Amino acid sequence: MTARPSALLDDLDTALLALAPVRRRILAALAEPASAAGLSEQLGMPRQKIGYHLRALEGAGLVRPAGERRKRGFTERLFVAARDHVLDPALMQTPSDPDAVDAQDRHAADHLISTASTIVRDVARMRQDAAAEGSRLLTLTVEADVVFAVPADFDAFTEEVSAAVADLARKYAAPSGRRYRLTAAAYPATPKPALARN
Repeated sequence: MTARPSALLDDLDTALLALAPVRRRILAALAEPASAAGLSEQLGMPRQKIGYHLRALEGAGLVRPAGERRKRGFTERLFVAARDHVLDPALMQTPSDPDAVDAQDRHAADHLISTASTIVRDVARMRQDAAAEGSRLLTLTVEADVVFAVPADFDAFTEEVSAAVADLARKYAAPSGRRYRLTAAAYPATPKPALARN
């Protein structure tokens, strides 16, 4: 099976192209390699129209060639879409002063949103680059639910986590090597969806 990389949508034109209803149907159908003729049969659309959209999607890097095959005496080009498309949150944000965001109180929700947006963009771009090189992007995600009985517990927890992270950062501060960004975030947990009953 052809490997399917991920794609970061980090410019408005490409995002709009990918979000167009017809092109979304084509991208969904290209979870497996297919030709324009195959897509035409599957989606019930004229082959010429499929070909037009495929050229636009290929030009934007949203689909890529996945080989060729002989069918009824003709050679068909196969295409496959990215495994998933990550929309850069910055496309939907109002530009702000980076220094002002960096200077915000660490408890500000705006600061957390800005940091999370940067993580989404940077990790998606690095994962895309790693896939192009045939390598694996090494990341770490730690998640836990914490329950605070009173607001003061949140403040105490914040101080303990901050101190622990600072101690670890000092311990792993080699003079050279690959630098990593560690982000610890806390926000109110949303209720888990109820399991469907048969």
